[in-house]
Order: sequence, then structure tokens, then C-alpha cells
Amino acid sequence: MNSLRVMVVDDELPARQRVEDLLAGEAGVEVVGSYGNPHDAIEAICRGPVDLVFLDVQMPGLTGLEVVRAVGPERMPATVFVTAYDRYALRAFDLAAVDYLLKPFDDERFEQALARAREWLRLRQVDELTKKLRSLVDAFPDPAPRPEPAGLERIAVDVRGQRLLVATEQIDYIAAEGPYARIHVAGARYLIRERMHVLQARLDPRRFCRIHRSTIVNVERITALEPLFRGDHVVKLRDGTRLKLSRSHRDQLGRQLGITI
Repeated sequence: MNSLRVMVVDDELPARQRVEDLLAGEAGVEVVGSYGNPHDAIEAICRGPVDLVFLDVQMPGLTGLEVVRAVGPERMPATVFVTAYDRYALRAFDLAAVDYLLKPFDDERFEQALARAREWLRLRQVDELTKKLRSLVDAFPDPAPRPEPAGLERIAVDVRGQRLLVATEQIDYIAAEGPYARIHVAGARYLIRERMHVLQARLDPRRFCRIHRSTIVNVERITALEPLFRGDHVVKLRDGTRLKLSRSHRDQLGRQLGITI
């Protein structure tokens, strides 16, 4: 094989980035996709071509085994299961995987798994892999998915040489400022070096909603929605703050509030 086309599927951003960083140091490897949403991953695998998938076993929404079922054992690429639960990892490895990685894993263990995958694919043992995957999805139930994470309870901010802990439930909204984010709490403002997409992934999705590419709001602070032109709206908070709601985020906010916008 001239180039190994690899996909990474894990709902945890740091876990995906860890695998991507390790793959970046490997010759003859091309990362063709990195997905936190298993539904998106299924579509991408079916579109192909993909040679190898590093697949998290426990994900909210769909587990790794459900991803295999949805794609189908015949179409599923060679798979290295990634898991934090040893009993699932061992069962998957014994029956269906090229290899498995038990979180947290070190660089050497990752290199062993990748080398094993390369060897499987070099020997073209595709039929054997298909048979193993089929035996897994037919004979074993899925492990119970992890409960939906509640999200961060506190965010550390530096103020005048002190590190303060801000309870996330007290946050009114967060606004992007380049590579920074400005946290607004009851009239006070704190600047932290964090990207919006990272904060969004770590905050409680039941409490916080992205309403604009540069704004995340605590939905419990919303008191009114004011329509503008062409589908845009203004979100009004308890303290009178007015924030723009973009059309691309309108439906998500509506679902979170239980209304049609």
C-alpha cells in the first residue's frame, strides 16, 4: 500500500487530537477524516475510500459497535477499537478488531496497533476481518453508552495574579475575541485563551447554546426574542443585553428552548 487512509472517530475532542497527532508523525499515513459525531462518521466511511478506522467504543448517540452495524461488516474498513473499558476492549479485540487501544495509551502501544493494522492490510486479510466483524455484531450486544456529560461546572480565570473559579451556571454569555473568549458574568468580564468550538464542546449542552459563530449564551438568561429582517433575530437577556441570533443557529436554539423560531 502506498498510503494508508485513516479515519478517527471519537466524541471526545482531546482523544481525537491525540490520535491525529500520533498519526502525523507516521510516514505513509493520510488522515482522511476526523469525526466526533458517529452519524457523520458512518456517512464518511460509506463514501470512502478508508483503509483503517480508529473507533471509540463508548459514544453518546451511537456506540462503536452500532457504527459497525450501520456501515455493515462487509463495508467496514479494518478497525482499531479505542476504549476506556477493558472488558469491552478485550472482547472486541478477541472477536473482531485488528487491535484495540485502552485509554490512556502511550506512544509505543499506539505504534504497535498501527503496525499490526498495516500488516493485516498488507496481507489483504479483508475476508477474515469481515468474518470477525460479522461475528461481533451478530453475537454480542452493544455496551451501554456513557451518559451524556453534564459539562464543565467551573472555568478558571486569571485576575490580577489570582486564579478565580467561575461557576458556569453563573455565566450570562461568552463572546469570541480572536483566539480568546470573553466570559460575561453579572456585569464582570473575564478573558481566557480558548477557542469557541472547544468551549462549546465542554459546556453543558442543556444549559448553553451557540447562537452565533462568535457567541455562546446561557439559555436560562434569555427573556425575549426580537425578530429582525431576513430571518435574523436578537436575543435579549435578563440584564438587558442584546445579542444577535444568526439564521444558521436559529433552529438549534429553538429546539433547546422548546419553541419554533
